[in-house]
Amino acid sequence: MKDNKVKSTVIKTVIYLFLTLVAVIYLAPLLWVLMVSFKTNAEIFTSPFSLPESFYLDNFIFAWTAGKLGIATLNSFIVCVVTLLLSMLIGSMAAFSIGRLRWKLSKPCMTFFLLGMMIPVHCVMIPLFTRFAKIGLSNSLIGLIIPYLTFSLPVTIFIMTGFFESMPNELIESACIDGATIYQIFFKIALPLSKTGLFVTGLMTFVANWNELLLAMVFISDDMKKTLPVSLSKFVGPYNTNYSQMFAAIIIAIIPTIIVYCIFSNQIVDGLTAGAVKG
Repeated sequence: MKDNKVKSTVIKTVIYLFLTLVAVIYLAPLLWVLMVSFKTNAEIFTSPFSLPESFYLDNFIFAWTAGKLGIATLNSFIVCVVTLLLSMLIGSMAAFSIGRLRWKLSKPCMTFFLLGMMIPVHCVMIPLFTRFAKIGLSNSLIGLIIPYLTFSLPVTIFIMTGFFESMPNELIESACIDGATIYQIFFKIALPLSKTGLFVTGLMTFVANWNELLLAMVFISDDMKKTLPVSLSKFVGPYNTNYSQMFAAIIIAIIPTIIVYCIFSNQIVDGLTAGAVKG
């Protein structure tokens, strides 16, 4: 018994040490960026790993005003929220039809959506740009929402299908016996029971689109319509880079995602665990 307890203690200690090391590896760069964002450029080059001599808040003021991060944050918020709502609604409806309804093309349809996860955005960027330019969607937020929604749907459908397939058949059968329509079953039974899956897919969609740079840089040329990642690229010049202001802008950009993760961390873990189990 003592040997088993000693072995269990050693294993737990090793696991905790490993998790602590992983946490340090992930948090150290973030904490360093936060620390240097309060420094001047001279302090960064002379003592990059020491604490700032004084909290230099002008970096954040300059990044917010001169970098136009306010309007860029609003543009990113509009694009991400609209894409999030549409992807959750359309994706959950498609996943419900694939996971719960019985029709001959359900599996081929699922395969079709899964193929969308394998297509890189670089392959369709030029055709999308030329097509949007012809129909007047280039240099507009709608021109970003459409491809964001298209690339978000496959992951949403894949995850939500697992949640709908794991629901007990008795619930659906009871609702049918009581005379509920397919829309009532979806909105009043299936969707509330799969809210953890909606948290997971919603967070993945929001974070991915919030950090997306390539499409936003190619499709948007108007400074008043640029999203946050594109505005961050202004702080890096071909001959000179103001690192203190750039790090301050990075901190401003990542604050929303950190807040979302902190608020919904438990729901995310529960959703990933529940979605991994079927039946």
